[in-house]
Amino acid sequence: MRGYSHHPSSPLITPHQPSSTFSMDNYLSLNRELWNAKVPYHLQSELYAQEAFMAGATSLQSIELEQVGDVKGKTLLHLQCHYGQDTLSWARLGARATGIDLSDAAIATARELNDKLGLDARFVCCNVYDVPEHIDEQFDIVFTSYGTIGWLPDLEKWGQVVNRMLKPGGEFHFVEFHPVIWMFDDDFKYIAYSYFQREAIVEEIQGTYADRDAPIKNTSISWNHSLDQVLGVLLRQGLRIEHFAEYDWSPYKSFPRMTPSPNGGWYLEGYEGKLPMVYALKATKPE
Repeated sequence: MRGYSHHPSSPLITPHQPSSTFSMDNYLSLNRELWNAKVPYHLQSELYAQEAFMAGATSLQSIELEQVGDVKGKTLLHLQCHYGQDTLSWARLGARATGIDLSDAAIATARELNDKLGLDARFVCCNVYDVPEHIDEQFDIVFTSYGTIGWLPDLEKWGQVVNRMLKPGGEFHFVEFHPVIWMFDDDFKYIAYSYFQREAIVEEIQGTYADRDAPIKNTSISWNHSLDQVLGVLLRQGLRIEHFAEYDWSPYKSFPRMTPSPNGGWYLEGYEGKLPMVYALKATKPE
C-alpha cells in the first residue's frame, strides 16, 4: 500500500491553482516533505495495522493477490512502495522484492522493518522517473498500487520506466483508484474536477488519510489521469494488455462516509454499487 491521499481522501483540503509555491522543479521536494511527514502517523494508524503486519498479516488485498498469482522465486519491482508493507508482503510470499519511493523517511523505515522481519527485500530511495539510474536490472514483475500515479505529472515517462524495468516476457501489474473518484469534491457531493483534468492540483492538506487528526499540514501536488492516458502509454510502449477489470468497491475504508460492501470491502455512502472505485490491469512485455 502506497499512498492514496489524492484529493478526495484527505481530511481537510484547501484547493488552489498552481502559484508561486509550485513549479515543475519543486513538486518533488514538496511531495517528499508531504510523505516524510506522514510516515510516523501511518505507522501508528489503525489503517496500516502495523502490529498485525509485524505478527505476519499480509498488507496485500484480494484484487492484487488473485491477479499477480504465485511470485515465489520471481524478481519483483514495487514502484512507489511507501514504507514497504506491500513489498515486504511480496517478499514473504517468496518474491525477490525491491521497493522504491521518493520519501527518504519511508525508505529508512522500510529497511528497518525488513531487518526486523529477517527478510531480504531491497529498498531504494528515488523518484519513479529516476529508477533506471539507480537500478541496473530488469524484473519478472513490476507492481504498483492504490494512489500512485496521481503523484506523477508525466505518464509517458512512467510508461517508459515500466517498460525499461521489465524483462522480455515480464508482467506489469497495476491496481489503482478509478479516475472517476478523483472528479469529486472531498465530501463526494459534486463534480469538482474534470475527468480530463490536465493541470496540476495544488492543495494544502491537514492530517492524513490514515489519521485525519494528525497535527501536520503540507502542500500537495497531484494530477488526475484518465483511463485512456494509462492504457495509451502502456500500449505505446509495446506492452500487451492481458487483463483489465473495474470494481464498484474499494478494499480500503480510505474516504469519508463509507459503508461495507458484501465482499468485505467498502462502498461510498450514497453511491453503493453505482461508481467504479478501483481498476486493475495486467500488461506483458513481448519476448
